[in-house]
Amino acid sequence: MRGNWKIILTFFGVSMLIVLIGIFNASIASALTSVVQGKSSIANILKPQVDHPLSIETMRKELFPGSDIVIEETLADAGNYHQYIASYQSEGLKIYGLLTVPTTEKPATGFPVIIFNHGYIAPTTYVTTERYVAYVDAFAGNGYIVFKPDYRGHGNSDGKPEGTYYSPAYATDVLNALSTLKRYKDADPNRIGMWGHSMGGNIILRDIVVDTKDIKVAVIWGGVVGSYDDLLNNWHKRATYQPDPQELALRNNYRKNLTDQYGTPDTNPSFWKAVDPLSYISDITTPIQLHTGEEDEEVPPEFSASLYEKLIIAGKTAEYYIYPGGDHNISSPNFELAMERSVAFFDKYLK
Repeated sequence: MRGNWKIILTFFGVSMLIVLIGIFNASIASALTSVVQGKSSIANILKPQVDHPLSIETMRKELFPGSDIVIEETLADAGNYHQYIASYQSEGLKIYGLLTVPTTEKPATGFPVIIFNHGYIAPTTYVTTERYVAYVDAFAGNGYIVFKPDYRGHGNSDGKPEGTYYSPAYATDVLNALSTLKRYKDADPNRIGMWGHSMGGNIILRDIVVDTKDIKVAVIWGGVVGSYDDLLNNWHKRATYQPDPQELALRNNYRKNLTDQYGTPDTNPSFWKAVDPLSYISDITTPIQLHTGEEDEEVPPEFSASLYEKLIIAGKTAEYYIYPGGDHNISSPNFELAMERSVAFFDKYLK
């Protein structure tokens, strides 16, 4: 009798193994069929799938419709361009921004556009028309529509500030700005690029892996473009700068919420890979130009150098410049050269 039970159990075990193998093979077959039919790729099959608002795959499923742009206030002209305070919609929030439009004759398809992603400025003191004046002037004066969104919770924009490293909020606001500018009457919807500084560089990196077709070129200065392991563990080991209490609290609160729930990159690598744009470098189609100051005390130049290396290894179009003695803002005497290179890069891909 015992021998019969052994035979039955052995038969049952073998049967279950066959079933499991069948299920596994069916899953692989289905995935490969999707590849053949153009529905997926081997790279996507291997990418981590996490249902979280910050994950790249989740953001790719979202809609970022933007809205018609509304001119809220007409400012004095500056040089060869008009200036306005404008607004648009992002997730039901009214987001303000600085809009410049060239005074020159509009091309048949509309003016090329640069969406300008500013770095961290305390949301409570942020003013639309202050800071980055020379930067905006350089691009606007060279025949570009420039739009500098304020992000939610900044200046007069609705909503509360959330930061960008551990929340998709600002990246979402910028993707809605992208859709808005595509609808703007004076803009060429097929010639839109992005410039970003510091935190704004992180926004760009996320947005170009979420939207891999509409952002034609990207330029990043002093960008927070490290991996999540870098952001969590290495940033302030390599940078002597200490953020102001408001910035630190904003960043730490959202970071703590994630690490409390999902652990760290060491304990839960699947989650952090799923939310990290660097896991999706193979999907990038946007040419990228990176600039860093050699003496940047706020964001380690190694972040940009590492991203550049990854882009080149992946066969992407990228340039990298580091400025001896340069600070986080790549100030004078490096500013003029960095801006000249930036304008030339935009001209190459948008004009």
